[in-house]
Amino acid sequence: MASKSSAVFYSDLKAMSPIRAIAETLMNNHMVRKIDIREAYEMAKKQPGVTVTDIPMYPEFVKLHNLPQDAKVLNDCHGNIIGRTAKARRFYHRLDAGKKNKLEGDFREAVWQMQHYPLIKAEAILGMDQDVMLKATFITTESDVANVYNWLLNFAPYESVVENYSSSPKLPIQDIILIAFNEWTCEDSFYNNVGAPQLALVDEKHNVIVNLGMRYFGERKKGTLTLAWTSGIRIGMAACHGGIKEIDFGTCEDTRFHKFGKRSIAFYGLSGTGKSSHTNAHDNGGTLPKGFSKVVLHDDAFQIDLENKVCRAWEPTLFDKTDSRPIDHPDWKYALALMNHAVLEIDGKRIPIGQDLRNSNGRALLDRSLLGNYVNRCAFPKALVWLMKDSVLPPILKLTDKHLAIAMGAALMTQRNRAENVTEEELNKLVFEPFANPFRVYELYKDVEAFLHVAENGADFYCFNSRGYWKESDNELEAIPLKTSLTLQTAILTDQIEWEVWDILPSAMIPTRESIEKILPGYYDKYDPAKRGNMDKYFSLLQDRFRQRKEYLAESDLKERPQTQAELLKVLELKI
Repeated sequence: MASKSSAVFYSDLKAMSPIRAIAETLMNNHMVRKIDIREAYEMAKKQPGVTVTDIPMYPEFVKLHNLPQDAKVLNDCHGNIIGRTAKARRFYHRLDAGKKNKLEGDFREAVWQMQHYPLIKAEAILGMDQDVMLKATFITTESDVANVYNWLLNFAPYESVVENYSSSPKLPIQDIILIAFNEWTCEDSFYNNVGAPQLALVDEKHNVIVNLGMRYFGERKKGTLTLAWTSGIRIGMAACHGGIKEIDFGTCEDTRFHKFGKRSIAFYGLSGTGKSSHTNAHDNGGTLPKGFSKVVLHDDAFQIDLENKVCRAWEPTLFDKTDSRPIDHPDWKYALALMNHAVLEIDGKRIPIGQDLRNSNGRALLDRSLLGNYVNRCAFPKALVWLMKDSVLPPILKLTDKHLAIAMGAALMTQRNRAENVTEEELNKLVFEPFANPFRVYELYKDVEAFLHVAENGADFYCFNSRGYWKESDNELEAIPLKTSLTLQTAILTDQIEWEVWDILPSAMIPTRESIEKILPGYYDKYDPAKRGNMDKYFSLLQDRFRQRKEYLAESDLKERPQTQAELLKVLELKI
């Protein structure tokens, strides 16, 4: 099998962390009852907070997992907390011995409390490609069964893939254990408290995650996925919180495109930067050549296998926001489960409303068939794109130096906005989320080294500005329509752009006038960096943004790799 049980993984059992030992003991308690997805569905229907809607589950999924033919989409509503809580995280291996000892004791106490409730567990497999599969077990109270059900929907129920898993290559990785206890009580200021204590305990070295006092399903999903990404890093892969698709030009009507064969392109960006729009675009706004074929690996999570030069998906479903999906949206056809939706009676039926009526961050689990043709593995990326809302950058940059390419990913940024009620000074401060992955629980230098290997294996790197480009000020911008960015995406996949050095940042390139005008007439003059208004202020802001990037990387754990850090800082020097 792929991942290993504790008894097999630890040749020296003393090497196991106390956190894993506590989790294992609970998992193997004879009072913990194992359930499958069918029983979880029946139990979840009766759970407080759950509404059985009149929306049918996606029929193909129902058939695959032998659920009742009339299975309906369940809507699970939480209370005050309807999103992830970063302040609740405690990273076991970053703490001193005293705090580790405290966490161990408090976890033991929480487990003792748990065992006064009826307990259940379920098993799932992470990894859709047979060559990389990890087993995970989720232990919780019966009162949390809706999250168990959603967790089994989000990943692959063990029973559905047991044959593939049994013949999957063995990996030097422990099985994943997830423990949740919503009813946890603890009076201690060490833990986050929002009306009740909350703890998201992470033991990434021993593949255990614990959610105490946290009901929101996203904690279970991203916690489990965090351990999968980290496991991939441990065996030499690159972890990707992004979307990736593969275009086959060999089927195009115009034979001139056949030479490109199959090309994959990946997108990394924070919320609102266009990651899903780029990944899921059917034909890039009509710019892809007729007759092309497309498959999507995933729009949120995958791993790049550097040794075998392929990309692999972790999950068979999508976990999407639904604020822009009205009642008649075609995506509801693919619905599996909902979280925190308003439900109205319409024509005698209970209908969920996917427009954040009840609260913000309404979510849906959707079958991956929504993406059209999908695969569990795809080609090594031809191109990787960092999506950034940075008004000082042109619409597209080609990052020709590998160190600049990775520096821009490691310092991937966003900004605060006026809606957050912060000072002008705070508005100018960049917020960094390396590689658009807020779920990284290991050192940044490991991601940097992994993506440097991606570059060394032949991938090209680009940066797309998805906010707007400085026209007269940071508030008066030249718009960059999505259609323009989609056209640029097709252009880089089909080698239509010729490049010239951006003299301000010599390791970056912008499109030449001659090549880009054939694709997007008027582009060069509209977005020419030399034609920005108020040039002195533009240069000042440009320098400030890159200064902040350098400061961020200079203060990061890249200090542990001084040569790599020096290379990344050097290429961020502007020539102004």
